[in-house]
Amino acid sequence: MKTIVTPNAPAAIGPYSQAIEANGFVYCSGQLPIDPATGTFPSDDIKEQTRQSLRNAQAILREAGLDLGNVVKTTVLLADIADFGAMNEVYAEMFKAPFPARSAFAVRDLPKGARVEIECIAAREK
Repeated sequence: MKTIVTPNAPAAIGPYSQAIEANGFVYCSGQLPIDPATGTFPSDDIKEQTRQSLRNAQAILREAGLDLGNVVKTTVLLADIADFGAMNEVYAEMFKAPFPARSAFAVRDLPKGARVEIECIAAREK
């Protein structure tokens, strides 16, 4: 196993890694919409929060020598399922076909009051 760490994404806020690479896969921890430069959310807007969460995942993948095109699976956690459509619009801008497999769930709360958290699994081979 190899730990993936970058200053271009928020540091882990608990006992976990930004990502772990094992057997040709990179497992990215859930990314909150925290701007690593400011330590805050870009805004309360779900589209901006989705974009920032995916930018954070993208930065981690870049550190591993990959990009969003290598992602094979995502899990999206939403504080409000009513945000699904708006999140999906940004998601469709950031990922290209063939789109990764995905699960999306509404959860009661997310850390720091975030509206979205996104985790992903990327494969070394496309």
